[in-house]
Amino acid sequence: MPNIHRPRMGSLAYSPRKRAKSPVPRYHAWPAYQGEPALQGFAGYKVGMTHVVMVDDHANSPNEGKDIMVPVTVIEVPDMRVAAIRVYRHDTYGNHVLTEIWADNFDKELGRRISVPKNYKRDQAEQKVREALEAEKIVDVFALTYTRPAVLTGVPKKVPDIMETRIDGGSMKDRFEFGLNMLGKDFDIRTLFKVGQYTDVTAITTGKGTQGPVKRWGVHLRKRKHSRGGKERHVGTLGPWNPHHIRWQVPMMGQLGYQQRTEFNKRLLKIGEEGSEITPEGGFISYGEVRARYVLIKGSVPGPSKRLVRIRHSMRQGEHKIREPAIEFVSLESKQGVR
Repeated sequence: MPNIHRPRMGSLAYSPRKRAKSPVPRYHAWPAYQGEPALQGFAGYKVGMTHVVMVDDHANSPNEGKDIMVPVTVIEVPDMRVAAIRVYRHDTYGNHVLTEIWADNFDKELGRRISVPKNYKRDQAEQKVREALEAEKIVDVFALTYTRPAVLTGVPKKVPDIMETRIDGGSMKDRFEFGLNMLGKDFDIRTLFKVGQYTDVTAITTGKGTQGPVKRWGVHLRKRKHSRGGKERHVGTLGPWNPHHIRWQVPMMGQLGYQQRTEFNKRLLKIGEEGSEITPEGGFISYGEVRARYVLIKGSVPGPSKRLVRIRHSMRQGEHKIREPAIEFVSLESKQGVR
């Protein structure tokens, strides 16, 4: 008889499949950066998908130089604002926050998200950081940035989403001075990314609630002889009697979706200013019209429409080069009734 080879079903790399703690994704790593100090990430809100016709500019591609149709995701990216600077120090137990320096001006909606500091002594915090810089105890500088959903009509909320965005480039002192200069100021995506650049996109996926092992892990349905009593969607066994324990590798029912996922090397095809040039007839399904600045990302992006999407510089760019794409046509056909 031939050898029966049947790999396990479902990837254990994403276990445990629990619900995300927050709809705002968190980055635990940032790419290395050489140059002047700059912010390394941006955030926007997913609008939907459409398609464009562009010239295939990939070297050695069978369609190189020809027109191809490419699916794209539209993300609305209004200006963000820097609320504070957070400085980290290192000790035996890892990196810890040394102090924070807050701006003087905030959007009134930010107070509905966090407790905005009052009677804040900024001079003392700055002096504390400068002393730590002289002693070379500072290991990282982050900016607390927040979005501006109140200027959008497709996102039904006004409360901003706040997140950490790393500042890199130059010395620690240069990063700190750059952060101080950005306090309370707006910045847009054009200062961080270029058209044709490869980026990493992170979002919380669409939640599907509690699901069984067949949909959650992709196990096969049980055969007729072994599925009596309506148990064709169960696993064959949970394990042996001894040891009397269910291993975590056994596919079981549980949460599916609403988990943080990152897609690497997503090409940024366009940064647009006028939402009318991308909004289809009747608007995007479950979103409406695009009114603020937007970007087109090649391919799909995790999460449903209106979900917060974070964009950072690529961690695994490799040999990909920045090439400005030649977009010849953008579909404005109605998406009503099309999924």
